[in-house]
Amino acid sequence: MNVKKMILAALTVLIAGLAIYLFRPLSNIPSPAVFTCIDIADGSFMAMDSLPKPQFIYGMGLTYSQHLKETAAEFNPGELPPIFYKKKQSLSRHGDQVKLPSTKQMMQAAEEMEADVGEKLRADFQDLSPMLDYEVELGFVLLEDVSRANLQADDFVPAIGFFISNDLSARSIALLGEGTNMRYEYWGVSKSFPGFLPVGGQVWIPNAPSANTIPCVRIETVVNGEIRQSQTTDNMIYTPLEMLRFIQQKYPNNQLRKGDMVLTGTPGGVAIATPKALVRLSNLLGFDRYKKLSIKQGGDLSGFLKAGDVVEVKGEGLGTVKTTIISD
Repeated sequence: MNVKKMILAALTVLIAGLAIYLFRPLSNIPSPAVFTCIDIADGSFMAMDSLPKPQFIYGMGLTYSQHLKETAAEFNPGELPPIFYKKKQSLSRHGDQVKLPSTKQMMQAAEEMEADVGEKLRADFQDLSPMLDYEVELGFVLLEDVSRANLQADDFVPAIGFFISNDLSARSIALLGEGTNMRYEYWGVSKSFPGFLPVGGQVWIPNAPSANTIPCVRIETVVNGEIRQSQTTDNMIYTPLEMLRFIQQKYPNNQLRKGDMVLTGTPGGVAIATPKALVRLSNLLGFDRYKKLSIKQGGDLSGFLKAGDVVEVKGEGLGTVKTTIISD
């Protein structure tokens, strides 16, 4: 074999190996949890406003396998799932208008996390798109306080009510957590701008709850009449009780109080979806968070929300929450 053929053979092996690495299936894709499904008819509604205002609003991330796949997220069953806070200023209601965050607002939010990040954005990203994304989610609210002893009891059944919500997210800010130990804190910041949590006005409560009871309903996101997300809630990989236990592990000093909210995560179909090969290639090439943000900002942003868009999140029997996106 001459030198040219040897080089060609080596390149062929290298390219084949790279392709196998980039396109290999994700590992440890989890199965849905085992739920007790309750029909909406087997419960009753109460007004959200009749409950205390939440002390904390907790978000759960990567709780549907379809969403894990579309974001090329590696699932580790031995680690806590992503958990973060949403600020109370993010709460809004059906029919409200939500403003796109300005570049100045986003830079200030990033600077509150890390001063040098704000400086970097001002220097290199003067025209920063928020890359506003939608996330239909089944939420639940605590109907009574929950203690650590409650959560440790094998027979504990949390008193919770369910509602429909839209976990709006400025993905530009979320990307700034990539490669840092504050990744999920950045997720929380990206989801905490004013109005970024439109919720329904009614809370549904099952008549005969169990530790793994949920309303097994289809939840959907519709943007300007186009269905973007559609999945049934029994595809979640954790039960509400498991989520409460995870939250207690992540925030051991927090007391879970009546009125606190938990957002249970979103199914697939979000605008930020990225092929796993591209995610792996950027990691292989050692792209930092600013390079990843720059690539995203320079790509196709047509799937993200813009001023004038009307977003509706729906849950069978749980109602619809409609939001209109506006600019400053």
